[in-house]
Amino acid sequence: MTDTNATPHISDPAATSASGHLRRRTVVAATAASAALLPLVGGLSSAHAAEGPAFLHGVASGDPLPDGVLLWTRVTPSPEAVPGSGKGGPVTVTSEVAEDEAFSKVVAQGKSEATAAADHTVKADVRGLRPETAYFFRFGVGEVHSPVARTRTTPAEEADADNLRVGVVSCSHYEAGYFAPYRHLAARGDLHAVIHLGDYIYEYGTSEYPLEGDVVRKVQPEHEITTLADYRIRHAHHKLDTDLQAMHAAHPVIAMWDDHEFANDTWSGGAGNHTPGGEGEWADRVRAAKQAYFEWMPVRPSTEGTTYRRLKFGRLADLHLLDLRSFRDEQAKFADGDVIDDPDRTITGRKQLDWLKSGLSASSARWRMVGTSVMISPVAFGSVPAHLLGPLAELLGIPKEGLALNVDQWDGYTDDRRELLTHLRDQRIDNTVFLTGDIHMAFANDVPVKAATYPDDAPVATEFVVASVTSDNLDDILKVEPDTLSSVAEAAVKVTNRHVRWLDMDSHGFGVLDVNSERAQMDYFIVSDKADPAATTEVRRSYRTLSGSQRLEEADGPLNA
Repeated sequence: MTDTNATPHISDPAATSASGHLRRRTVVAATAASAALLPLVGGLSSAHAAEGPAFLHGVASGDPLPDGVLLWTRVTPSPEAVPGSGKGGPVTVTSEVAEDEAFSKVVAQGKSEATAAADHTVKADVRGLRPETAYFFRFGVGEVHSPVARTRTTPAEEADADNLRVGVVSCSHYEAGYFAPYRHLAARGDLHAVIHLGDYIYEYGTSEYPLEGDVVRKVQPEHEITTLADYRIRHAHHKLDTDLQAMHAAHPVIAMWDDHEFANDTWSGGAGNHTPGGEGEWADRVRAAKQAYFEWMPVRPSTEGTTYRRLKFGRLADLHLLDLRSFRDEQAKFADGDVIDDPDRTITGRKQLDWLKSGLSASSARWRMVGTSVMISPVAFGSVPAHLLGPLAELLGIPKEGLALNVDQWDGYTDDRRELLTHLRDQRIDNTVFLTGDIHMAFANDVPVKAATYPDDAPVATEFVVASVTSDNLDDILKVEPDTLSSVAEAAVKVTNRHVRWLDMDSHGFGVLDVNSERAQMDYFIVSDKADPAATTEVRRSYRTLSGSQRLEEADGPLNA
């Protein structure tokens, strides 16, 4: 148990480890709330930034605990110390946590050293805080202070929390659009955290994806990133986005990587978008990508080079976050005679799958949430009309010759999925909810052990898949209006996959998951136009699962939209 009376302190972890139509149109402009956030995310003046030191990349918090939270920032100590340069001397950075925005009630203080070795990023792991409490924090160098931000601790482990409400996002390609979903999440004062399920950055060079004519804004560096300096610069360029800064300043972010933090279709020994020789050794590239990720993200450092972990929200919910890139075997290649049911082919690795199964069995929480960066529900796309299968295959990365499965998802690793879902059934583990991104579409799925015999084969879990923040969807690839050609493909997928209760192939946005003792509900929010920095948002659909049911149903309406 956490001693909530202990003196709060801050440690430096770097010192110890290296489509249907809209039925509801709840429009949210978010202008007033966003204006209220400006004092939290405003940067220093350009003149001050030129002199240094300056906090140009905002501040963030993540991985909240009952007694603490991880804080992050990046300081630019001098004009030449730009991200990825390796330049700039060490500088002492202070950190403060307070009960009020004016910092008249400071409860924790600490010091860290920002050095070029960590790209002048700083993490402070604060402990000794009160459970289920909102705090303000900031960093400083001398008389210069960072923006002020808010964070929040989780309920005590044995607390009977009444409610948990989190934002859920995935797939935020910088060149594909503006980060309006982040702005709208930042404007909400009712969230306990935001879960980012991966593809926080993309590795592509400019105009590679999307193509030149579809690029909304240019990313830096403009070439494909392969080195440590490259990955650092790409992370830094994202962190200059004001909507992204606003989200990090408003809520703790619980982040998990997918493939594009490294390269498209990453597996343990390589990636689809990696060419040995011309782009160096894969081990060097993935080592650089992971180092930059741990430097630039509010995630606790790992000595094992992985991020799978478990967070608890009192007795109401557990969150099991999976790393589905570090241990997986290479994706099946049917031309080589690969068999996706091969029991030796794994997406999780043996150790992580055992960790997940034991954690689900041992959990005493009402709800067991599993963050899986790729979809666990089986989905066959072979029924999609031929004129749409090509663009859909391009979106999903499956062969255009008519292959019906996306082998980068759990569909390519069926033995691991069968073992996990059978475990849920045989151990009678109720209320498991998978939270998923990656596919650039929104889904609401029942999850049976055998989808072919659903609904006779009862579901053992449910799955909420959120749309992309900006990354291309079917309508983007076809260059048509949303809800036109895609409606044909959506209907075909639902007919073939009866456990898919709803899907949207065209929208961009985010989800808000609300959990209490009786139900878990996902409200699917979409933005009006990803190419519009002032895009509004509205609720597209709402689905829920009642406690003990293991089934989804459409909800009457959104919760506190």
